[in-house]
Amino acid sequence: MGILYGMVARGQVVLSEFSATQSNANVIAKQILSKINEGSNYNNDSNVSFSHDRYVFHVKRTDGLTVLCMADDAFGRMVPFAFLEDIHKKFVKTYGRAILSAPAYSMNDEFSRILSQQMDYFSNDPNADRLNRLKGEMTQVRTVMIDNIEKVLERGGRLELLVEKTSAMNSNSIRFKRNSRRYKNNLWWSNIRLRVVLIIIFMVVAYIILAFICHGPLLASCWR
Repeated sequence: MGILYGMVARGQVVLSEFSATQSNANVIAKQILSKINEGSNYNNDSNVSFSHDRYVFHVKRTDGLTVLCMADDAFGRMVPFAFLEDIHKKFVKTYGRAILSAPAYSMNDEFSRILSQQMDYFSNDPNADRLNRLKGEMTQVRTVMIDNIEKVLERGGRLELLVEKTSAMNSNSIRFKRNSRRYKNNLWWSNIRLRVVLIIIFMVVAYIILAFICHGPLLASCWR
């Protein structure tokens, strides 16, 4: 089924939306808008996802503009976020600075058709998935948080915890790389010191043997 609902909003003001099926997706989408606009852990440039039953709401925020869609859970995240990126670019290119002051649903008559067309393309055209695989890193989800939507709306603290865990994992990864590099350097110097000590020991043993053979520490008989 792919992508079933799409929305474009400025803050909590919905500018355009389209639903390909009869559902309460717009109600849940507005609850998500309210939640992410009041949450301190959501900045102006982030990608997040929320699960609800067998559907997932994917959200892209850039410079105060929020683009949201609802898709089947089995549809994955790569294509939905490619869809959001595409819609964001088309919306900004079409309306420009008018976005900053436009009233609710003022772009809906025109842009809902574009939402419908792009939802159908990204849901059904195999080229959409191929193109997205090529773009890969460009549309990579930077921050993805998955939780049951009811739990998210009831206990916002869970989202903060997920963000903190993500930050902690990044910090631990950097710390691990730094410690690995330090350990590697220490191991290299230890090998060098061991080789120097072995060379010195070898030279001392060789000198003692020569001194014994040459009848004295000055090796006099060996120089004759």
